[in-house]
Amino acid sequence: MNFSSKLLEQAVDEFGRLPGIGRKTALRLVLHLLKQSDLEVSRFTQSLNNLKENIKYCSTCFNISDEALCEICQSAKRDKSMICVVEDTRDVMAIENTNQYQGVYHVLGGLISPMDGIGPADLKIEGLIDRLRQGEITEVILALSATMEGDTTIFYLYRKLKEFNVQVSTIARGIAFGGELEYVDEITLGRSIATRVPYERNVG
Repeated sequence: MNFSSKLLEQAVDEFGRLPGIGRKTALRLVLHLLKQSDLEVSRFTQSLNNLKENIKYCSTCFNISDEALCEICQSAKRDKSMICVVEDTRDVMAIENTNQYQGVYHVLGGLISPMDGIGPADLKIEGLIDRLRQGEITEVILALSATMEGDTTIFYLYRKLKEFNVQVSTIARGIAFGGELEYVDEITLGRSIATRVPYERNVG
């Protein structure tokens, strides 16, 4: 792709670093921004700066938040005895959209993936264990993607959670193997949460 401007090329290169954005799409986005007013471009860049500078992670569940404690963890309406363990914030949003779950969450920040050099120590697993040690939790729902990495993480967590007197369950497999939660329709995901099963059934 030949560029008439180095500045244009640099901007396209930066947009092209975003996941799922190819160079043609990046070029289209950059040209769109060039057509916008200075005020609109300033508002766009300021929102990104504010995001990077001011975003927080909940001190309890590690979900993205505007405050030290996220709205879900603060809410008196949520069932604090039930924790749904997910990979990242996108999964929290997907489950919340189903309106089928009223407990709280724990965001791992990824999945165990030896091929990518991601081990248990790289995830927020110790934070989950600390919450269980407080003795208020009665059920842990492992709502991780139906992938090899998801299943590996579930098995590892199950072994860690066995020492606690809690029910460990997984979402029902209405989700095809290889599927990620954020792409599952709300009805299927909601039904999978509502019809969750004890993990012991899956490991025999």
